[in-house]
Amino acid sequence: MNNKTDELTYDLVNSKATIAMGSLLAKIIKDDLKQGLIVYLHGDLGAGKTTLTRGFVQGMGHKGNVKSPTYTLVEPYELGLWNIYHFDLYRLADPEELEYMGIRDYFGKNNCSFIEWPDKGEGFLPEADLIINIEYKNAERTIRFDAKTALSQLLLEKLTQYN
Repeated sequence: MNNKTDELTYDLVNSKATIAMGSLLAKIIKDDLKQGLIVYLHGDLGAGKTTLTRGFVQGMGHKGNVKSPTYTLVEPYELGLWNIYHFDLYRLADPEELEYMGIRDYFGKNNCSFIEWPDKGEGFLPEADLIINIEYKNAERTIRFDAKTALSQLLLEKLTQYN
């Protein structure tokens, strides 16, 4: 992916900024791309992976609570034309468990899947469109987006237009 935006980094001053970033990603998906994607989320415990996903889910129109799927493995959100799946694989004992839960059914054109701890599902997950790394930087967080497909590259190009 040459000559295009395939990596972006932003500093997020607090959780409100993290939620706003997730909401902005949702706006771009809904208004510009009109297609779902697969996002791998990397970062230490408490780095803001669920907070970013919360902003995305709310930005897509969900009005209720958005909680971490630490114990359920996946929290689904059906929002009209869109299905959003928030996975947290931290407690996954064996990646083969994903096969038993019908993991392939969660990925499609109008599905957005956010997957925390994707390395725990290696070999059973489809490739990511977008990889997001969130890390602490003093009291703030740094978020880095790595585009892995043409779709996510377009997402990052749109993101630079809004920011």
